[in-house]
Amino acid sequence: MTAPLTVIGIRGHRRVELFRAAAVAARLPEPAFVDWRDVCADRFDIAPGSTVRLESPGEDAEVDRLLRGADRPAEHGEIVGLAAWYAGLLEAARRVRRRASGPVQPPVGDLAVMFDKRRCHALLRDRGVPVPDGFAARDYEQVRAAGWGRVFVKPAHGSSASGVVALALGPGRVSAYTSAALDGGRLFNELRVHHYTDERHVAAIIDRLGADGLHVERWFPKASHEGRVFDLRVVVIAGRASHVVARTSRSPLTNLHLGNARGDLAAIRAAAGQRRWAEAMETCERAAACFPGSLHAGVDLMFAPGFGSHAVAEVNAFGDLLPGLLVDGRDTYEAEVAALTAAVVA
Repeated sequence: MTAPLTVIGIRGHRRVELFRAAAVAARLPEPAFVDWRDVCADRFDIAPGSTVRLESPGEDAEVDRLLRGADRPAEHGEIVGLAAWYAGLLEAARRVRRRASGPVQPPVGDLAVMFDKRRCHALLRDRGVPVPDGFAARDYEQVRAAGWGRVFVKPAHGSSASGVVALALGPGRVSAYTSAALDGGRLFNELRVHHYTDERHVAAIIDRLGADGLHVERWFPKASHEGRVFDLRVVVIAGRASHVVARTSRSPLTNLHLGNARGDLAAIRAAAGQRRWAEAMETCERAAACFPGSLHAGVDLMFAPGFGSHAVAEVNAFGDLLPGLLVDGRDTYEAEVAALTAAVVA
């Protein structure tokens, strides 16, 4: 690779450092760095011909504020202004695209779809990728009126399970699992899963989230292993399913930052069997192929109990942070650098 690399990210974040280390280990020039804060302020330059990598703008309160166009930073964990954040992210990415003369990864169009769960679900469905049934909603009343007994309610522009509600509905009863909590009129994402059974409280959480749009999916029962339900995060790189981690949980929410654990992938793969595992990986590759401009994508895949079927829950633009997971001696960033180099040489 002769073209320079530029990373747009959060200064000092491990995502930026892991990619920088991968590039240096591949004997490439150290990537230039541009902070999302400078992109938001429109005070940055990109070297001519540079290949630009957009990293997650998350985990920085000031970047979050700037993307939302808000007067105040959100409090730690506060769920606020998701639609404004989405619009700000796309505008910032377009600003990078206008300034860059080389390729931008992921492309702005792919970001726009992957960060809107309604659009992403519709695209996957239309391309024949197996997904749960779903619909868009604005409030709890619309969710309830659908008449589906068990659903996942997701903020249209959320990430990392923030605001996701696993909801079971029945005559005169409600059961909801979520990391969201109301406090003093504000909604927060916490690092633990709450179980709510008061319908008014659940409705208040979903209505608050609904102001920025909701994506509702029919609950897809997940397979279990050693007494814990699980799903898979599959990182597809240059069209091939590469790094896979099993996320196991005793609650319906499997995201690892919620106190959940990585599962025994070899045992799960053996339980699925060679044919069903290969079919699932092929589904992940087809899901990522819906975003042909993106070098990599993180695909969340669910097996049904007994492994008789599977479905894709989401596709993530920044879903490649799997620290310590090596395939053929490479972590996800090293594999992506190798694929990027091969693509340029080809």
